[in-house]
Amino acid sequence: MNNDALLKEFDQEMKTTRRLLERVPDGKPDWKPHPKSFSLAHLAQLVARMPGWFPQMLEHDVLDLAGAPKYSNESSATLLREFDDGVARGRAAIAAMTDAMWGEPWSLKAGAQVLMTMSRAEVTRQTMSHLVHHRAQLGVYLRLLDVPVPSMYGPTADEHW
Repeated sequence: MNNDALLKEFDQEMKTTRRLLERVPDGKPDWKPHPKSFSLAHLAQLVARMPGWFPQMLEHDVLDLAGAPKYSNESSATLLREFDDGVARGRAAIAAMTDAMWGEPWSLKAGAQVLMTMSRAEVTRQTMSHLVHHRAQLGVYLRLLDVPVPSMYGPTADEHW
């Protein structure tokens, strides 16, 4: 994997993600578009925490979900601080990778059960896609709450290029 190309993509995706997180309204943490959906607070916290997953994947061989933090209702300011910290740590972890390290295996576990094992390169690409997926969901939530949606890959009804 090419670190420079990945860092360029990472920087762009994190800049766009931050713009969405900045618009998450405080005061509606339990709102959800459907009973089966995440609440706004849960989804925003997931998106805010995901950049912090990169150091875990790139500096360790395994993540055990048994010790994962629980979701809580946090203010947008708190989420942005957590996001910014995760982005800085994630960027540093990507920059420190060597070609050989990208091919090393990484596993996700739940206690003794191994849920998946793949190379660090594969799990990094998958996590980037996973983050973009949840960011898109957050964009839909903002639209349904009548919050102006920022440009992500092109203009929106609220923001032109």
